[in-house]
Amino acid sequence: MAKAIHSMIRVLDEARSIAFYNTAFGLEVADRLDFDDFTLVYLRNAESDFEVELTVNKGRTAPYDLGDGYGHLAVSVADLDAEHARFEAQGLNPRKLVEFAPGGTLVGRFFFVADPDGYQIEVLERSGRFT
Repeated sequence: MAKAIHSMIRVLDEARSIAFYNTAFGLEVADRLDFDDFTLVYLRNAESDFEVELTVNKGRTAPYDLGDGYGHLAVSVADLDAEHARFEAQGLNPRKLVEFAPGGTLVGRFFFVADPDGYQIEVLERSGRFT
């Protein structure tokens, strides 16, 4: 069986992205591989072995065009209300809390936040299929 190990995103500013992911999700640098034209930075925390791989292309100054193909990365948290308040206090600009309940049955509670490069991240309350 295949095991999901990381998702890669391209970022302009390594330090700014590392700071965001640390503040927002407690991700720390697990590894950093430096090459002539690019750097790979792997981020993770104690909750999971899954990593976010930041690719920093050296010399790039123009923002990346995320296009209409990128969806989002998702994480789960135990206390969604507390996390939303913490994101607000940290100036991370989370979007509004949403209760997704089509037909009256709660499927999930969540909010979205954008990282410094515009990638959308869904923060879900740990319940139901999102535990």
